[in-house]
Amino acid sequence: MAAVNLGSTGVRKRRGRFHELEVAEVRPLTSDSVEVTFTVPAELIDEYDYVAGQHVALRAEIDGHEVRRSYSICRPPVRPATGPSTGSGGPSTGTISVAIKRDLGGRFSTWANRELRAGHRIDVMSPQGTFTSNLAELDGRHVVAIAAGSGITPMMALAHTVLEASDSARFTLVYTNRSTLDVMFLDELADLKDRYPSRLALHHVLSREQRTAPLLSGRIDQAKLDIMLDALIPPATVDEWFLCGPFELVQLCRDTLEARGVDPAHVRFELFTTGEPGEVRPDAGRPVVVQTGEPVVHIDFTLDGQSSSVDSPVSANESLLNAALRVRPDVPFACAGGVCGTCRAKLVEGSVNMRENYALEPDELERGYVLTCQSHATSENVLLDYDG
Repeated sequence: MAAVNLGSTGVRKRRGRFHELEVAEVRPLTSDSVEVTFTVPAELIDEYDYVAGQHVALRAEIDGHEVRRSYSICRPPVRPATGPSTGSGGPSTGTISVAIKRDLGGRFSTWANRELRAGHRIDVMSPQGTFTSNLAELDGRHVVAIAAGSGITPMMALAHTVLEASDSARFTLVYTNRSTLDVMFLDELADLKDRYPSRLALHHVLSREQRTAPLLSGRIDQAKLDIMLDALIPPATVDEWFLCGPFELVQLCRDTLEARGVDPAHVRFELFTTGEPGEVRPDAGRPVVVQTGEPVVHIDFTLDGQSSSVDSPVSANESLLNAALRVRPDVPFACAGGVCGTCRAKLVEGSVNMRENYALEPDELERGYVLTCQSHATSENVLLDYDG
């Protein structure tokens, strides 16, 4: 079993592993999004134990190509009851649910919305990520979430968990969409508001639909965000911030909060995209040929207790992940864009240049962890440990 680490939120960190799970239900949320629920068999309950805010990677073969995408878990964790249902007094089956919104040109999201049905079986990685709160310290705390579109997915699990964990915790959600028809989990959010009327503040912002309050109409830009922070959610009243959506909105919120004196350690963020619309996702596992006599970087790595080596041509300028996949197809990865953190490994020897990082926390960087999908060797030899 891979080593387990604890992040600053107390999240148990373990290397992600794929298991084939059966789809229990596919439920429409809007015209272009669905909630997909998977059955977790009794023998995998511990593997799929998760905390609110984490995500899973899904892997499927579509049109002859392997496609992987990461999606946040949208339901709060519920530990299955133990009892005679399994015939041995052990845990019964569990479930894990994600929401998938169809992206323009998105191969996986389009396939999932159109083709995925109950009874289908696909590969689901064990839960990953640290986009979560310290549930042991919620009494009297005010948690604020700002989400756009499918960025609501982890917020659903977080809101349920925070409000249920403490009778004195408060949760404020600012959720922006184009129109009412685009709002995912609209009924569930209304039910949650009815259940916690004094402790849940819910603000729907619609960019293409006029609302009674001008503040809740139009895009969230600098001016609108400043007014929100002055009138709706003064930073001095907030203990923890969660941001999830497109890069531009998340970065706007991060910069504005920092300018107002909010400690970045109290601001957590998650991205579904990092670049411009239509940007091609980085390749993982692209073919590279080593020519005799050309300069190479020698990469050694440990995965599941087994050592492997690969030479990477300096001229190819390939990522450590790309090189490792050429000799070990089971090397873990999902987004290959520096967002999900699935390809995380510890740099034991050598040096690298990590181009992007939207997943590793400061303490992980200090301990030598890198995202192999974004890391390029700057030394002749590199030693990695995926089990560390």
